[in-house]
Amino acid sequence: MGASAPVVRDATADDAAVCAAIYTPYVTDTAITFELEPPSEAQMAGRIAAAQRAHAWLVLADEGVVVGYAYAGPYKERAAYRWSCEVSVYLDGGRRRRGGDGRTLYEALFARLADRGFRTAVAGITLPNEPSVGLHTAMGFEPIGTYRRIGFKQGMWRDVLWTQRALGSYDADPVEPV
Repeated sequence: MGASAPVVRDATADDAAVCAAIYTPYVTDTAITFELEPPSEAQMAGRIAAAQRAHAWLVLADEGVVVGYAYAGPYKERAAYRWSCEVSVYLDGGRRRRGGDGRTLYEALFARLADRGFRTAVAGITLPNEPSVGLHTAMGFEPIGTYRRIGFKQGMWRDVLWTQRALGSYDADPVEPV
C-alpha cells in the first residue's frame, strides 16, 4: 500500500511550534512577509486561536507531519468589510513549488470561509514572487492594484501586488459571517 495523501485539518495550539518553524525562514530570509522578527511559539498559538475564532486556520499534514498552513483574518476592522478577509498560505521549504500543497490548503480554506458567510478573499504578494503570483492566479485571484515601494526590507523598497477573488455570491442582504 502506498503513502496516504496529505490531510487538511483545523490547526490547534499544538501546531504552533511547527507553524512558527515553517514561517521563520520567510521572515528571516525573504521579503515575502514584512515581519522582521519571527513570532514565538506562544505568539503563533495566539494567532491560530484568533484566526479560529473569527475566520479559519488550517494545516496540511503529510504522514502526520505538518508541512504547511493557510489562514484568514480580517481584511479591515470597519464593519462594512466584515464579509471580506485577507488570506495567506505558507509551506515548508521542501514543499514549495510542488504544485499541489498550496492549492490543497487554499481550496479547503476557501470552502470553510464560504461556509461561514465570507464573500471576498484578498491576498497581498510582495514582488517579485512569481510562484505566489502563479498560485493566486491559478486559484482565481485577480490583480486589483499594486502598492509601490510600500515596505522596506532586506535593503530595498518593496512593491505589494493586491489580488482578490469571490468566495460566495454578492446578494443584496448578506447573512452575517459566523
